[in-house]
Amino acid sequence: MKSAVETLNPTRVRLTVEVPFEELKDSLDAAYQKINQQVTVKGFRKGKIPARVIDQRFGRGAVLEEAVNDALPKFYTEAVNEAELTPLGQPEVDITELKDGETLNFTAEVDIRPALEIPDYSGIEVEVDAIEVSDEDVEKSVEQLRERFASTSPVERAAEDGDVVTIDLEAKVDGEVLEDGVASGVSYTIGSGELLDGIDEAVKGLSAGEEATFTSELKGGSAAGREAEVTVKVTQVAARELPELDDDFAQLASEFDTLDELKADSTKRLASMKQYDQATQAQERVLDKLLELVEVPVPEKLLEDEVNTRKHNLEHHQLGQMGLTLDKYLEIQGKTAEEFETETREAAVKGIKTQFVLDELVKKENLGVNQEELTEHLMRRAASSGMSPDQFAQAVVEGGQVPLLVGEVARGKALAVVVEAATVKDTNGEIVDLDDEDEETEETTEVTEATETADEKTEG
Repeated sequence: MKSAVETLNPTRVRLTVEVPFEELKDSLDAAYQKINQQVTVKGFRKGKIPARVIDQRFGRGAVLEEAVNDALPKFYTEAVNEAELTPLGQPEVDITELKDGETLNFTAEVDIRPALEIPDYSGIEVEVDAIEVSDEDVEKSVEQLRERFASTSPVERAAEDGDVVTIDLEAKVDGEVLEDGVASGVSYTIGSGELLDGIDEAVKGLSAGEEATFTSELKGGSAAGREAEVTVKVTQVAARELPELDDDFAQLASEFDTLDELKADSTKRLASMKQYDQATQAQERVLDKLLELVEVPVPEKLLEDEVNTRKHNLEHHQLGQMGLTLDKYLEIQGKTAEEFETETREAAVKGIKTQFVLDELVKKENLGVNQEELTEHLMRRAASSGMSPDQFAQAVVEGGQVPLLVGEVARGKALAVVVEAATVKDTNGEIVDLDDEDEETEETTEVTEATETADEKTEG
């Protein structure tokens, strides 16, 4: 077999392959054997039909077609390995010449990983928000805890903002009550925004036993997205009572004896959360700076596939679970279809570039992934997916996704190397010393989010 490579552009090549006919022998034998098992010829036992008879009865062309289909993947792979290419996705193959007994010639066009030069990245500098916890932050945190320990008691008056009402609901579309549009004994806090648009205005001012009707767009169910006439009946009004902010509350809501100790702990936890957010911000900005330093051509077909995958995942998984259409989602987000298209394409480009650059860094820095690192990453991915580690691990193995997870961890480590070499200052001008454990966790997460959907396509 002889092969040659023609570079069409930085991310696409054409392989020209010439195969002497004798190298097709194994595939021809396999083709005759396969046809032997599929057909019956009177006078011959199944599987024992001579090749000449198969040629006469079914045509030599059918045998050649079967043999070529069997042989092409092998010769294509040999040509790719010989040229030391890293293909992306499936090739477009064209058989240019097939002469029985003489030769098989074909071309294969395929996208490849571009050759990248990673420049010196030690000079990267980024600025992040300073870690500052205000008294207002602490008061808000304590107030949220106080809300969790609120009690309710029935009252004989009209419902007001903040009250908890027990209600019965009935939804009609085109005058017909929906099968899944009736609910009784629903508990709802006025002003929470957790049910239907317009319900707050409808129930405010109603006392137990009173009802009102309003129009609202249904968020889920069989008539999701349609306008419905909703009747709401209040069966009970209960006032929420917040506990006093004192030492007794601290003992009720926490392991602390005093309110001051509770507030001090809130301050510490908020600082830790802001430190975590600061680390994430640092990694995002370092990654952006790194991508600015490297010229990364993006294969057009890979980009189109990535954009389509992101759209599909949003529409059929995320929005589908929420009972939203893409149009409704864009309306809620205040975006046009053109803005959504632009943002999706930009995110896809960044994801692909991130993977290419960090994969190159993995090779340059000779970074490996050990079992402990892979296990820790698997545990985090399992937690974010809502699955148990065992369930997630089984799904990963059965789906052949282990190499993808290894790639995620390796890219996280590559970004960690760049972050460590970068200068990170906060808005007060202070050097930020990122904690190693938080760095690894967040870096891997940042890389995973940027490259998750692109990863499977570039493994081809």
